[in-house]
Amino acid sequence: MLTKKQKELFDYLSNYIAKNSISPSFEEMKNAVNLKSKSGIHRLITSLEQRGFIKRLKHKARALEITKTLTNNFNNINHDKKLNSIEIPLLGSIAAGDPMEAIENPNEFVTVPSTFLSPHNQFFGLKVNGLSMIDKGICDGDIAIIKKTNSVLNGKIAAVLTRDNEITLKIIKIKNNTIHLIPANKSYTEKVLNVNEVQIQGALTGIIRKYN
Repeated sequence: MLTKKQKELFDYLSNYIAKNSISPSFEEMKNAVNLKSKSGIHRLITSLEQRGFIKRLKHKARALEITKTLTNNFNNINHDKKLNSIEIPLLGSIAAGDPMEAIENPNEFVTVPSTFLSPHNQFFGLKVNGLSMIDKGICDGDIAIIKKTNSVLNGKIAAVLTRDNEITLKIIKIKNNTIHLIPANKSYTEKVLNVNEVQIQGALTGIIRKYN
């Protein structure tokens, strides 16, 4: 996962190196991604190198090597045909356990297979923290793919936001004027709130898991 600026610089580097066989100068990179200082470019390059996307070649000027592509994590999903992918916003974290404060970072994106999405809906990703949904196959560290909607059917898994600005992933059941947040782990307890205390943010449509 890369921030918007990291991806912008990575795309520029990939295209430039493929065309010219050398990397651009810091000045060219600064202008390409509209940064005011070369120190900002240095930070971006360092972050890309730490994430394994590029490698700086020692003792050589303007020498960067592209070592990974943005679609590498999905290469093993389909060996028979090229996999189309789409970037969606990664909006902080979501608790699959006790609710946690909602944190949004709209400058960060995650690449997902287009088969996870439908063309007429909006989607976003949330990183899962906790184990309360483990019996539904949702693990700590997974990325939940959420279809943006303010209503879900009873029994479906949804991302909900409480009036205390806490967000959590649970099975939803609405009875009269109450909403039940039901975990999929016997170690966690069901929570019952008034419907006006909760806002449904979206329905779970898929899970992405990275194996190290």
